[in-house]
Amino acid sequence: MTVVSPSETANKVRSDLIAYATLSLISIFCAIPFFWVLLASLDGNAQLFLHWPEQWTFANYIRVFTKEDGAKWLFNSLFVVGGATLLVMVLAGLGGYALSRTRAWWKLPFLYAILLIRVLPPTALVVPLYKFLLTLNNAEAAVLRPIFGSYARDIMRWTGFIDGYLGLILVLATMQLPLALWIMKTFFDGLPRDYEEAALMDGATLIQRIRRVLIPLALPGLAAAGLFAFMSAWGDFLLPLIFLSSPELQTLPLGLFRAFLRINEIDYGLLTALAFIYLLPAVVAFGFARRFLVQTFSGGVKG
Repeated sequence: MTVVSPSETANKVRSDLIAYATLSLISIFCAIPFFWVLLASLDGNAQLFLHWPEQWTFANYIRVFTKEDGAKWLFNSLFVVGGATLLVMVLAGLGGYALSRTRAWWKLPFLYAILLIRVLPPTALVVPLYKFLLTLNNAEAAVLRPIFGSYARDIMRWTGFIDGYLGLILVLATMQLPLALWIMKTFFDGLPRDYEEAALMDGATLIQRIRRVLIPLALPGLAAAGLFAFMSAWGDFLLPLIFLSSPELQTLPLGLFRAFLRINEIDYGLLTALAFIYLLPAVVAFGFARRFLVQTFSGGVKG
């Protein structure tokens, strides 16, 4: 039996207190901006500096959805980022499984090659991406205009590669797919093949094995890949700025930018209300994926 001396116990308590105090100070420092955003969004006379509101009101949030385009910005962001995240999860799940189960000499070079998309800064890819998508957009417009006439513009708003939802969804998904592929490939590497072999021996078809075995087992990995993809795409400002020009298609980051660059003085109440609304989907996404993330980082599959 090991005997711990009083001096060792005191030193451990002292080191724990220092660690907890340091973490508490860092947490408070990081929480102050969020606290200011919440207080200012509920303040009828919001200012640049942090202060306790004299008049509590929800008028700033009401203005976002009634007098501003907040509802449209929120819908655009959720639609674009949600579509990109769903696309990333599907492609990363299928690609990660294929890369995990395939034995080929080119697999490792391919995995390192796709990481170049993440290594290169987005600003270096904007010009070639824009020119490529502009070519596709012009070709699509040339096909749709003779057929749909005046309705072609409305169709292009959804399916257009430039100044349309489809193009931005594809670009955002392309930027997030390499990391998601690595996450899913690593996750499938940790899954034993016994589950698939047992289902195969029971007579399950390929679709049944995917639906009843692989998808339930892959949920933690898909949640991790989807969360990282959602958070990165949700916070992207450059790509929506480049690929969207119509005001009715702009996303929440562009709305925040427009609210910050008012011709007259900055409306901090409106700005902070938009900022708090902008935070909520990320918090909800993390809360939804948290229990899957715990399984992912604590060892994958058990039992």
